[in-house]
Amino acid sequence: MRASFRLGRIAGVPVGVNWSVLVIFALIAWGLAANQFPRSYPDRSSVAYTLAGLVAAVVFFVGLLAHEVSHAVVAKRNGLEVDGITLWLFGGVAELRGEPRDPGAELRIAGVGPLVSLLLGAFFGAIAALLALAGQDGLLFGAVAWLAGINVLLAIFNVLPAAPLDGGRLLRAAVWKATGDRTRASVVAARAGWVLGVLLIGLGLWQFLSGVGFGGLWLALIGWFLIGAAAMEERQARTGSALRGVRVGDVMTPQPQTASAEMTVADFVDHYLFAYRHSALPLTEEGRPTGLVTVDRVRGVPAERRASTTLAEVACRADQLVLAQPGEELNDLLPRLSECADGRALVVTDGQLVGIVSPSDISRAVQRSTLRA
Repeated sequence: MRASFRLGRIAGVPVGVNWSVLVIFALIAWGLAANQFPRSYPDRSSVAYTLAGLVAAVVFFVGLLAHEVSHAVVAKRNGLEVDGITLWLFGGVAELRGEPRDPGAELRIAGVGPLVSLLLGAFFGAIAALLALAGQDGLLFGAVAWLAGINVLLAIFNVLPAAPLDGGRLLRAAVWKATGDRTRASVVAARAGWVLGVLLIGLGLWQFLSGVGFGGLWLALIGWFLIGAAAMEERQARTGSALRGVRVGDVMTPQPQTASAEMTVADFVDHYLFAYRHSALPLTEEGRPTGLVTVDRVRGVPAERRASTTLAEVACRADQLVLAQPGEELNDLLPRLSECADGRALVVTDGQLVGIVSPSDISRAVQRSTLRA
């Protein structure tokens, strides 16, 4: 999940927000301000309801960020690199590079997130209890009590034993510990995620058809997301197993054809695209990669503008490139592949371009590894 904009760094980890967060933020704030708070605490002003809803939604997302930051911090302490944290429609994700070295590390990394949510729930619950004892059982109490309940629910939901939830990671750690087979453990957790997704879809549709409301459709949407994510995790687990021990240098295309950033799109189409039959071409300056142009990006330039548009204007920028070393594990590279470069990575040694890894290179490596197995 790509971030639409960056918030900065927390504990040395880049933090971003996807635009889809605005959807769930608006739904939460509107649901509290327009429904729950007026129903529970009538005769307040609309401004008070709106302010309480907005503040509660903001604090909820701060807690969600704390949940993901805890994953990142513990992952770094267990030897993993963290590329960033992104908040999005269904919560948040900490983008870890590589895999935990053992079931214990998996357990610690996965378990800390729900623990933080549970502690936040207990914290807000204690504040709500103190407010009640002081006779403050109005709108402030309602907002704090809601924060306590939602964080506890978040913790409980996340420990359900199904990938990609934290509980799926905990299940994977347990199966991994019992069998010694990480791939088998990943497949078990992914299939548990598929089962949970089907159950949530069934429950959500039943609620909607029973007249409970649109909350059932939201539950079904979560189930649909879980099924898709679980299927992806199973594919990644099987791919990772096939590629274990394979290095980037083993699969890369060495010394790829390059082009200058100042070349026009028209020249690229006329002299490179058909002559070399490449679907992507690195841009270099004195041997150092400065960008990557793909056929899809060139195709988006109108024919009448190709003679006046340079490759630099349509290419993936240097800061969007995925760079790898020849000796790097291919499995460590896969999670870093970006949408901008259509799943490609440039291989460098001492800053100089020495190769390129494309999706077809990876597919061939998987096929070779599967045949050997």
